[in-house]
Amino acid sequence: MTKADIVSEIAKSTGLEKVLVLDVVEAFMDSVKESLAKGNNVYLRGFGSFVVKQRAEKAARNISKNVTITIPAHKIPSFKPAKTFVDQVKKLK
Repeated sequence: MTKADIVSEIAKSTGLEKVLVLDVVEAFMDSVKESLAKGNNVYLRGFGSFVVKQRAEKAARNISKNVTITIPAHKIPSFKPAKTFVDQVKKLK
């Protein structure tokens, strides 16, 4: 399902115009991205959590040059689904 599909589904179920729904969906995504960029987590009860995870520094290999490189510690965005959401997906056949 794409963003356009989501917008169409919401517009159909609410009776709102697609342009308005698209603006709301875009604003939601921007808010989540801005919050994560500031280091804040976003919790949506019954859906899941968008969290910032810290990755430790680690050693890796560049096999084409046969050298060891160090990947510095960094933060990455992550999504953790709510238990009810996971249970709902598990019931699918």
